[in-house]
Amino acid sequence: MSEETTQVNTQEQDRYECRSCGYIYEPTKGSSANKVSPGTAFANLPVRWRCPVCGASTTQFVNVGPVEGPSGFKENLGYGFGVNILTPSQKNILIFGALALGFLFFLSLYGLR
Repeated sequence: MSEETTQVNTQEQDRYECRSCGYIYEPTKGSSANKVSPGTAFANLPVRWRCPVCGASTTQFVNVGPVEGPSGFKENLGYGFGVNILTPSQKNILIFGALALGFLFFLSLYGLR
């Protein structure tokens, strides 16, 4: 499979967010309000399709990537300490886990008396 074919297949699964209201169109779910069947790529939506929440046209939508892919720009995934390849949920676990651990260390200072 060529790189171009892979790029097209991954873009078909990307989610698109309405810049006006924040509604996210997911191709795997489709849009029941506008009778768009699941599996319909954003590029294949009908010309008259509008955001089911605010009525914005497809030009008001921006690509936010796949559901559980790495967050951030694809060209930046190789930088940093490896956290750029984590999914948003993995980053949340890392951040809040570190905060909880720091809080436990802070509480342990009271036991030094």
